[in-house]
Amino acid sequence: MPTTFGALGVPSSLLPALDAAGITEPFPIQTATLPDSLAGRDVLGRGRTGSGKTLAFALPLVARLAGGQRRSGRPRGLVLAPTRELATQIAAVVQPLAAAAGLTVTTVFGGVSQNPQVAALRAGVDILVACPGRLEDLMKQRALTLDAIEITVLDEADHMADMGFLPGVTRLLAATPAGGQRLLFSATLDNGVDKLVKRFLSSPVTHSVDDGTSAVETMSHAVLEVADADGKRLVMEALASGTDRRILFVRTKHVAKRLAKQLTAAGIPAADLQGNLSQNARERNLAAFSTGAIRVLVATDVAARGVHVDDIALVIHVDPPTEHKAYLHRSGRTARAGASGTVVTLVLPEQRRDVAQLLRAAGIAATPVQVTASSPTVTALVGEVAPKVTPSAEAVQPAQQRPRADRASGGERRGGAQPPRRGVRGAESGERGGSAGGGRRQGAGRVQGGEPRRAVSAGEGRGTGGGRRGAPTGGGTGNGRRGGASAGRAPVQYSTSTGAPAGSAWTAFSDRDSAPAERRGSRRAGRDGGRPDPR
Repeated sequence: MPTTFGALGVPSSLLPALDAAGITEPFPIQTATLPDSLAGRDVLGRGRTGSGKTLAFALPLVARLAGGQRRSGRPRGLVLAPTRELATQIAAVVQPLAAAAGLTVTTVFGGVSQNPQVAALRAGVDILVACPGRLEDLMKQRALTLDAIEITVLDEADHMADMGFLPGVTRLLAATPAGGQRLLFSATLDNGVDKLVKRFLSSPVTHSVDDGTSAVETMSHAVLEVADADGKRLVMEALASGTDRRILFVRTKHVAKRLAKQLTAAGIPAADLQGNLSQNARERNLAAFSTGAIRVLVATDVAARGVHVDDIALVIHVDPPTEHKAYLHRSGRTARAGASGTVVTLVLPEQRRDVAQLLRAAGIAATPVQVTASSPTVTALVGEVAPKVTPSAEAVQPAQQRPRADRASGGERRGGAQPPRRGVRGAESGERGGSAGGGRRQGAGRVQGGEPRRAVSAGEGRGTGGGRRGAPTGGGTGNGRRGGASAGRAPVQYSTSTGAPAGSAWTAFSDRDSAPAERRGSRRAGRDGGRPDPR
């Protein structure tokens, strides 16, 4: 059997790019599929996570498209992936090969601005790596068409089925030319994946290196039973304290965020990877983990597929998953491409039965061991303990929510001093107000360029700190909903109960609500000479 990429039919122009990446020998899934895919046949490839599927379709994708003509809004190669993390990593594998062949690659997925994606499509792209949702959106906007697609790849098809993407995937595949080559890679063929195969693949050649539940020889499994939640936390912190990279999987986004902060505060630098993060934050945290700036990544199942970081020694199921496929895909972050790794599952007493069923379904044989943080089993799994790192103040303190950008209309809904609008200086603009938030027209009018547009008695305008029904603080250029005192730039007053500037968002929810009778004068007739509010 051929043992080199050249012997499998990979063009010689692509071999230097493989050598530069340190890829010299093909993996079994590549050895099995490359001869057929390079020859233009439809291929159905089945292999477990970490088996080398990405390169198995990247090579024929680039080889088949080399030398073609690039056109605006009409890519010639399409790769569909279920998540943006996977799409990004696929593009990273394809990019060096595409550059060697003179091809361009771009990604399309949600969570980021579509403008750069649309610009890249208009400029012309050869290979498009996309997630189904954003791709359909751009097609509806006529930013691109798929009528020039020559080769289509569907990666992690079973994961797309689990996420409910198959209807969109079906529409996208139907939009590609019927005579194009199609490659489908999936660990399993359940949940409707087999229907895609029957409809869109023409006499496919099937290569199944191993099934979705096959064991990885270089991966070991450990099940650690803990007495209670406190014991689980101590064991988890101990397991996270080693010098090698490790991923901790939890069930929810909020737990991932909180746990990463707790570990960092304890001297174990960690970052989270979960669905609430922006794309830039995801990439930043993943880059820090990949480069070794941090050793611990706390993730939800968003990282269970497609995130490939070398030399992850330990995968820890802090929260055991609910079904066996999730267990296998989480565990597949370690022991990749022939490397060794260990998978640890932490089990509370009430979880023992469910975890036992989970492991049986996954085909994993592991004897549960009752442990504490100081048990020899835990110490052996930790290995060399890394020195504790004193966290910075920013890493320990939760990030404060940044204030919303100043609205063009002049202020937040519930008070707070705001910058002047439209060149208003020194005096307030407004339609209602008064020295105590009462009169309708009692003050200097709008000032543009330093001159009043109209002059009436002092005190009109929406004052600085007015909340909904203004506090008698003020004098600036802000814009509460109704009133607030307005007499030029008065000194800032502070709340007696909170210590915050009166009229700020804190005051709006404290002093205003604790003393409504003192604040709500705008609807009262005749206060401070104001007219009754006709409403």
